[in-house]
Amino acid sequence: MKSLEIKQVKTEDERREFLSFPWEVYKDNAYWVPPIFSERMHFTDAEKNPFFRHAEVAFFLAMRGREVVGTIAAFTNQAHNEFHAENIAFFGFFEVLEDAEAAEALLKRAEDWARERGHTALRGPAQFSTNDECGLLVDGFDDRPRILMTYNPPYYVDYIEERGYSTAMDLWAYRVSTDIFSREYGQRLTRLVEKVRKRSKITFRKLNMKDFNREVKRFKGIYLSAWADNWGFVPLDAAEFDQLAEELRPIVDPDLAFIAEVEGKPVGFSLTLPDLNEPLHLAYPRPRTPEWWTLAKFAWHWKVRKKVSWIRVFAMGVIPEYRVGGIDALFYYETAKAAVEKGIPLAEMSWILESNDEMNEIIRSLGGEVYKTYRFYEKGL
Repeated sequence: MKSLEIKQVKTEDERREFLSFPWEVYKDNAYWVPPIFSERMHFTDAEKNPFFRHAEVAFFLAMRGREVVGTIAAFTNQAHNEFHAENIAFFGFFEVLEDAEAAEALLKRAEDWARERGHTALRGPAQFSTNDECGLLVDGFDDRPRILMTYNPPYYVDYIEERGYSTAMDLWAYRVSTDIFSREYGQRLTRLVEKVRKRSKITFRKLNMKDFNREVKRFKGIYLSAWADNWGFVPLDAAEFDQLAEELRPIVDPDLAFIAEVEGKPVGFSLTLPDLNEPLHLAYPRPRTPEWWTLAKFAWHWKVRKKVSWIRVFAMGVIPEYRVGGIDALFYYETAKAAVEKGIPLAEMSWILESNDEMNEIIRSLGGEVYKTYRFYEKGL
């Protein structure tokens, strides 16, 4: 075996090599969903992604001769450290062949990078925060990830834990049948919704795509209030929030996005996404395939063949003073009803913090079962 070298990415060509590497790791994997390559280039471009304005990021390649055998990123998210009064660094984009030496060397290089900057711990994986794809899949490997969720081989778990990392937080993904109304808990939900509507001043409406920019502003106010106390939450600045909204805009189904208001004031929102990983997997993007062709195949499977059998409850939030009003029940009810009308049988509710007892209890009362676990790891430095 050729000697190992860990090299920092310096050029655009090296960044392309870095981002192309997962196709080598997953070439024989039936479940991995490849990303759109141009989106990954944009996401990791310091000139285009506003995340870099409050972060320092380094990308590394593990090389054996001219062959890439692994990748990792190490980064400081200053917004996270300021919001949580912590002094940690993060790692992400961890991909490696079945090469224990390369895995250890990559993690060690990320740890050294963090130590050099005076950080006290390294946490991950994330790319780049809890607002993006994050967490290592530790069970449920025999299924494709839902939209904007991660996937990795099982052996990554051993490589990370053998390096001395321990669990910082588990993130749960629940599987729920959308046809909840035919079962006992569905009937209870229906009765609860009827009571909430009778006794409250809550009005409930779908997202207005014709007024999208203003709707985004309404979402932002709820987002900052509803998520502020969550573990790992990092508030997006205006540029980051606008970018995320524009990225989601083409894939939002207004029939699955709802706003709750009291006397005209937005107090909660719910955004559920069709699982476009299914048509994306069928289109199977590749770095060197013309992207117009990939997008044409993707559109064919999504719009024409209607190859979507899951939804993912992506975000749901209610500002604290209205959480006892049953708004969450209205969101579950309307989302499930819309999914049934669209002929979509399954929903993933993810991710949910293992420590969020209230939300976990509600989902289980709807018949939800944890079918995948994603993990944040941490190592003191």
